[in-house]
Amino acid sequence: MRSPQGIHTANDQMEKAISILLQGGIVAFPTDTLYALGAHAFIDIAVKKVYEVKGRPVDMALPLLLANTFDMEKVAVNISQTAWDIAERFWPGAITMILHKGPSVSSVVTAGKETVAVRVPSHPMALKLIEATGTPLTGTSANSFGGSNPITAAEVRHQLGERVDLILDNGTCQLQEASTIIDMTSGTPRIVRDGAISASLLAQVCPGIEKSVGSRSA
Repeated sequence: MRSPQGIHTANDQMEKAISILLQGGIVAFPTDTLYALGAHAFIDIAVKKVYEVKGRPVDMALPLLLANTFDMEKVAVNISQTAWDIAERFWPGAITMILHKGPSVSSVVTAGKETVAVRVPSHPMALKLIEATGTPLTGTSANSFGGSNPITAAEVRHQLGERVDLILDNGTCQLQEASTIIDMTSGTPRIVRDGAISASLLAQVCPGIEKSVGSRSA
């Protein structure tokens, strides 16, 4: 059982993380899949820091983490009924959907593209951060670009070191695998990255889904 002092410290760390994010800083935190590198999605300077810290090419869009399904309308437009159905079935969870981006989303996030990738994570700490900041957060994995998937805070620290303003440690990520990415911007949903949710499971909600897995990275 955790001591009162330990609980107090955890709460202090969470408050510190929220403050950092609201001021345009970078926080690494656990999700159900991997540790994520979070920044306020509507502060361009913060988003640019994510690219710099990770060493991610600026022509590769960043995925966003949402607090709930209805927040899709904050960042996307022309959302299909199939997208809502998938969200209802798999969110919170390990499905990332590519949608038509809304006007609120900066081209810095989307790398100049007219689409945005979104997910609602199934992790209480991640959801608390998103809800407390009142904004979507970037959700790219908290590793150096091309590095191993970070499933513990120690792995984040090893790869990114002091470049991150704060690393929240909440043990090992449950799924230890990246999310499945589905492109929902054309008539037929298409899997563009394999991940924690299988194609056969997705087909139960979306029988016509196609599979065209490439090298897309989140």
